[in-house]
Amino acid sequence: MGVVEDLHRARDAYERREWLAAYRTLSDLDDAVLAATDFLSLADAAELLGRPDDAVQALQRAHHAALDAADPLLAARAAARLGTLLALRGESAVAGGWLARGERVLEEVDDDVVERGYLLVGRMLERVSVGDLEGARPLPAQITACGRRHADPNLVALGLNQEGRVLTVFGEVAAGLRLLDEAMVGVVAGEVDPLVAGEVYCSMIEACQWVGDLGRAAQWTRALSQWCDAQPTIVAFTGQCAVHRAQLMRLHGSLRDAVIELERSAQRYEAAGGHPAVALAHHERGDVLRLLGDLDGADRAYGQALQHGSDAQPGRALLALARGELDQAVAAVRRTLAGTHGAIFRHRVIPGCVEALVAGGLLDEAGVLSDELAGIAEDFGCAAVRAGSETVAAQVALARDDPESALSAGRSALARWSALEADYEAARARVLVGRALRLLGDEAGAVLELQAARQTFVAQGAVPDALGVAGQLGEADRPGGLTGREVEVLRLVTAGRSNAQIAKELHLSVKTVARHMSNIFTKLDVRSRTEAAAFAHRHHLG
Repeated sequence: MGVVEDLHRARDAYERREWLAAYRTLSDLDDAVLAATDFLSLADAAELLGRPDDAVQALQRAHHAALDAADPLLAARAAARLGTLLALRGESAVAGGWLARGERVLEEVDDDVVERGYLLVGRMLERVSVGDLEGARPLPAQITACGRRHADPNLVALGLNQEGRVLTVFGEVAAGLRLLDEAMVGVVAGEVDPLVAGEVYCSMIEACQWVGDLGRAAQWTRALSQWCDAQPTIVAFTGQCAVHRAQLMRLHGSLRDAVIELERSAQRYEAAGGHPAVALAHHERGDVLRLLGDLDGADRAYGQALQHGSDAQPGRALLALARGELDQAVAAVRRTLAGTHGAIFRHRVIPGCVEALVAGGLLDEAGVLSDELAGIAEDFGCAAVRAGSETVAAQVALARDDPESALSAGRSALARWSALEADYEAARARVLVGRALRLLGDEAGAVLELQAARQTFVAQGAVPDALGVAGQLGEADRPGGLTGREVEVLRLVTAGRSNAQIAKELHLSVKTVARHMSNIFTKLDVRSRTEAAAFAHRHHLG
């Protein structure tokens, strides 16, 4: 077969979205026979196959081939693509260089051309990659306007998507979600190029996760999965897709399946030459392993997240709490809160931070955060944020010995989590309801709620939670092998009682309480009342 036939075959494969065939055939051909547009096609195929370095090389060749052909518009488009790709990889300085080159090429073009819009996409991502959200803020609307002027569906989808992301980041959630939905119209209709479709899909799902609109996230995750499955050779976006699927698995209580999916996600990122979101995969994996009771595995996963640029908080703080390191956990959440700004970011860390603060008896700080989260939930209007806010309110109310408020908030949280089919979170809310009922004197109702929660935790493999509920039920498998009396003593220790006060309340001698304390320290392998109280909180024995 001749060179011309090979070139036609490569171009046909590209049009049919047979990315591997297009990549291989174009790569085998001599550069001399390829036009600038062929190099752009090669870059598309390489990027979709998870070969970003090859895509960068192909785009550089496309830029130079376009300059040689005296085609400044195509040269600028290649430079814009390079800037965008490099900005997404976090290489902001190199990205800026290519964007500047593209802008310089267009200095000779007086017309309002669509390529200027593609350069704006690169500039916007360049700003985002260095954390300059204010600098990026005005650019998405300009991108959308350029796309509409030139009837370019790719630019319209990218612009609308980023306009929506900007609005959600700055607190205008309802308006932002409307624009995000509008951006998806062109994607679902097949009007945009595959790379743009993948980027907009993933951005949409991430935005839904950020604002707690989990129902919307589930719908678009299923759509992204189908889109990836329809292109068997595609590698790009499959890592993100796996992370999103795992997040939904965790939400619905399929904890072990979520771990497997997150491991696959990390492998796919590795196959694609790395991705900034790999840190999220490891962070999520650490969270799920912690819920399963694999504290060493969680520690390793959080370590990998740290290596890829995530602080993995508040997960690491909750891991410290699970290990009885209460002071370390409290210090970590305080640092996290001090360094986290903006409602869209704070609402995701507040629940974990409150858990550590309540364990440390810092109820004033926990209460302030509970009120803040309630305000965010009201502003966002998303069911998962409301449910999370009510869960936190119930935790704080129980710690303040206010079972009436705890019962109201806990029941509302349980209803919302159940409506979302968020089985693990619903079970946690059910525990709070059970504890509140017990304090209100409804022991039969408390036992029913706690038994239902325990059954859910056992089915999910959430061992620490299951053991904690078993301890509250007074069953044989109490955490740490504690006796019923030792559990009673530990609960009073958690409430801040001295040995003398415990002795008076339980009608025991001080000497007997001291013996119980010695047994508790030995069984739990702790060295202080603070560590023992942390264990009690971890296993819901407070």
